[in-house]
Amino acid sequence: MRFTLDTMLARVVGGAVPVHDHSNHGGAMPPSPDKTTAAAAAAPKGYDTYLSDMHVGMEKMMRDMHADPPSGDPDIDFLAMMVPHHWGAVEMARLVLRDGRDPIVREIAEAILAGQQTEMQGMRGRLEALRRGDDDYPSLSGNRGP
Repeated sequence: MRFTLDTMLARVVGGAVPVHDHSNHGGAMPPSPDKTTAAAAAAPKGYDTYLSDMHVGMEKMMRDMHADPPSGDPDIDFLAMMVPHHWGAVEMARLVLRDGRDPIVREIAEAILAGQQTEMQGMRGRLEALRRGDDDYPSLSGNRGP
């Protein structure tokens, strides 16, 4: 049986999944691989590689999100930062699929891979259109618009 990401998360936390405020993330990064905690010291073989790869990926995502100077257009700036942000989620999902063991976490990662790649394709297309000066605003359907 396949679950949506929201359904899986609700199942894991035993109820509704709240929408989280990510505004305080700032430059939040996973701990550097050289900062060892007791839990990390007892981690399975290969964890150091996972943590190092995660750290490198997060640094790249942050650089890529801030690579373009502000355009003066909130829509363009939003999309220009969201594409690398979503790519970061794809890379994180790949790492947990490579190194993680929990079947529910792996299923969540698979859902992220499928969903984020589709969303990035749409964001890239709209970003290109906005950068060309297109001002046709298509109507939204489904749960994301009227």
